[in-house]
Amino acid sequence: MRSGAIPFQLDVSRVLDQFARNPDARTSADQLDLPFLSVLVHLSPAERASAQALLIKLKDRRVLSQHECCDGCINDALRSLQEIRSMLVAEQIELAGVSEGGLYLLLELMLAAIRQFLTFEQTLGRPLKAEGNPFAQRHPDDRQRYFDALELLRGHLSRCLGQVAIVAALKIPSDGFVDGYRGPWPLEAYKAPAAGHLERLSPK
Repeated sequence: MRSGAIPFQLDVSRVLDQFARNPDARTSADQLDLPFLSVLVHLSPAERASAQALLIKLKDRRVLSQHECCDGCINDALRSLQEIRSMLVAEQIELAGVSEGGLYLLLELMLAAIRQFLTFEQTLGRPLKAEGNPFAQRHPDDRQRYFDALELLRGHLSRCLGQVAIVAALKIPSDGFVDGYRGPWPLEAYKAPAAGHLERLSPK
């Protein structure tokens, strides 16, 4: 149920600042396209292998592409997002030795958005049991704000995974991993980084 509304803006400036502090101009570097900037990163064989494994694990995650219609769908999506968050953290632990590497920071870019989405979801009204209905129901306005926020998150994760595909050296559209969630980064969905944070890189 897409309305096109942006219920809140993602703040990924801290992760972008980490990317900006570690530019890599080696001829073997790969370019990653992120909100507000592009960056060159040198990728190790271990990062490429981890990226390939991660894309396989996430390929069939329905929460990244399905459209919810009811509170039951919302609850299922929230559980699945928590599982994805745990998976990404586990990948970061495996990459602890290259915590400033391109893949580690891409994982953090995804995790930052998931954390902010879950925080936003907690600000919405809690489900209530309507008279004569034993099942908890969200207010329609809250439900729509949730749907809009999830669409924003899906687009973010899809584009991040498109960049993970570059790390994995796979021929997958780099502007989005999930059908229906491709295209340029919608900058209006993000808080603009503070002036000077990205001065070492050319802004997009």
